[in-house]
Amino acid sequence: MIHNVKQNAVVEWTFQSEKDYNDPFHDVRFEALVTGPDGQVRKLPGFWAGGGKWKLRYSSPLIGMHQIRTICSENNDSGLHGQTGKVQIEPYEGDNPLYKHGAVRASECRTYLKHEDGTPFFWLADTWWMSLTKRLQWPEDFQWLTRDRAGKGFTAIQLVAGLYPDMAPFDERGAAEGGQAWEADFARINPAFFDTADLKIDWLVESGLMPCIVACWGYYLDFAGKDNIKKHWEYLIARYGAYPVVWCMAGEATMPFYQWDSFNDAELKKAYVERLRKEWTDIAGYISEIDPFRRALTIHPTEYGHDMVEDASVLDLDMLQTGHSGIITVGSTVQKIRESVAREPRIPVINSEVCYEGIGGTSYQEVQRMLFWNCMLNGACGHTYGANGIWQVNDEKQPYGASPTGIAWGHTFWKEAAQLAGSRQVGLGKKLLEKYRWWEFQPRPEWLNPVPEGADVYSRVYAAGIEGEVRVIYAPMHLAFSGVTVRELEQDIPYRAYAYDPATGDEYDMGQIVPNEEGAWSTGRLKIFQDWVLVIEAIA
Repeated sequence: MIHNVKQNAVVEWTFQSEKDYNDPFHDVRFEALVTGPDGQVRKLPGFWAGGGKWKLRYSSPLIGMHQIRTICSENNDSGLHGQTGKVQIEPYEGDNPLYKHGAVRASECRTYLKHEDGTPFFWLADTWWMSLTKRLQWPEDFQWLTRDRAGKGFTAIQLVAGLYPDMAPFDERGAAEGGQAWEADFARINPAFFDTADLKIDWLVESGLMPCIVACWGYYLDFAGKDNIKKHWEYLIARYGAYPVVWCMAGEATMPFYQWDSFNDAELKKAYVERLRKEWTDIAGYISEIDPFRRALTIHPTEYGHDMVEDASVLDLDMLQTGHSGIITVGSTVQKIRESVAREPRIPVINSEVCYEGIGGTSYQEVQRMLFWNCMLNGACGHTYGANGIWQVNDEKQPYGASPTGIAWGHTFWKEAAQLAGSRQVGLGKKLLEKYRWWEFQPRPEWLNPVPEGADVYSRVYAAGIEGEVRVIYAPMHLAFSGVTVRELEQDIPYRAYAYDPATGDEYDMGQIVPNEEGAWSTGRLKIFQDWVLVIEAIA
């Protein structure tokens, strides 16, 4: 039988074992050899789907006939061993970017992300850590939130595959409709947990939102052990690797179970961190070894992703976490972005957790705008937003509750949090940047007057763009009175300028501009006392 499927879409085969096994998850290995139309052979991992059922999932951007032949460690089980199948991959002609352009990986210059066909990928992610639990119900809740985020311009969703933060293992708040991700004491994986997860992940992809799948929070290396975390990864790769996903090894990868206070000895703390850095580096190598799809790999940090491993070359994306202290966090965020962007060898940089909107009663829309623009204009290749209430999925009648520290992060209902203004406004920022070749932008502080040492965040202005073509400048509210002076404008290139309201998306044309003999031009006072984005573009 021949399956027909479009480029980059997933095809699934189901197999039934003819033997009974006491512990199929541990005792049986099931995989397939896939021969593509180019003659190359790849090993495709299969996964146990519960009972005597096993599955294979496959996708490819390569047009033509692909053939599979199954291999089972129990080669006398004719239901699993020696089965054959074919799939005809056909051209995709729709508009879904994940099917049209393929999965996401680092660009050759390693400064931005791109699809498999070379099309630049603008990472604008939302944070849904616990969205695979039953608190974000399928289908009504999940589909509503997906439509909202897709409509606002988001392109990726960060979620955790069952081994969650902010709770101990097997906390009832981590259950999906089919129970926990693993059986008690990490005896074996629970396929029923992932049955609803399949529907949710498939829906994201069908909606054009790329899942960034976090395997676990870092402290599960202590609870489950390295061998089980590897088994967890084997399962995730077999079940979801055919989808256009990005892998994230762990969240807050070197943090113990909310118990830093127990490390009274600095040397013990250092030894703990170094052990986990080594183990995550080893696991990164294992993931790369067993993943036939070669999906991009990253890690979510306590601060810098490149510090969570011994060798940052194992990462395709450097994630940062820069704090949750509202406006206080903004200044230090810029410094951390700049440090990460300047590292060699180069690697794309994303601030993957910063100032969830509404957390601690702070970090509302003005902070979200400032963080987005400050990160983007200082070299990040995208941005991750988050709203307090969504990441932990606060039910309307039953909030998530206290973390292991004994303190709750806030009780905002997730649907209310989804409608906070910041999520729409970061989407507006992405929409503006996409008018230009944003992936070629370079930070250009020399285009502006130097900022005095010690200036507050409301007085700091940042610029990036492409010389001779476009300049994008973010000016916080204090600049509304003094205006913005732009330097080093080429005298032989005619430019026009417009002020862009980052809260509404409205544009105010400033006409053609004329720099002085030193190549400088000043906006004068801006229209309203607020933050602005100034765009200067060459007139064609």
